[in-house]
Amino acid sequence: MEVVAVRRGAVRSVVVAGLLVLGVSGVSGVSGEAAAVAVARSGPGPEADVAYHGRVSLSQGRLRVWVVPQNEGPAALPNATLRVRLSAELADRQELAQGCARAGLREVVCETGALPLHGRGRHIGLMLDLKQPVPEVVVRIDTWWNGGASDRDLSNNQHAVLALDTGDSYAF
Repeated sequence: MEVVAVRRGAVRSVVVAGLLVLGVSGVSGVSGEAAAVAVARSGPGPEADVAYHGRVSLSQGRLRVWVVPQNEGPAALPNATLRVRLSAELADRQELAQGCARAGLREVVCETGALPLHGRGRHIGLMLDLKQPVPEVVVRIDTWWNGGASDRDLSNNQHAVLALDTGDSYAF
């Protein structure tokens, strides 16, 4: 089994046996604010169709993101990692949901939990404070790590949502 280190933002995390482990430090070959994700490769992975559905709303510099990951198969996944990227900078301090970590000035990653065949992962709820209030923000949601699976249909797991500072909820 080969382990490959890839630099990603300011998150300190490692993927071990298909699970994203957040807050890991001391990964060989990584220094400073850089982080590593070690991906174990043991050959071609399964095929799975990961999809995300949810809502975003923006009100007075506070962004709410609610996501439900799904898997339409044909194989189950033990875990995957969702990425949320913003067009505006996040405030310096954030209280993130369990299984989530900041990955840059405008980016957060979260584990989905197990994605059973034709089933849902854990519901992910984020309350993100922006560095300064903005009239609108573009929220991009996609898969950062897919558990080693191939996904032929990216249309249901790559979303871009424009949220206006009205408090209204925008579905994807």
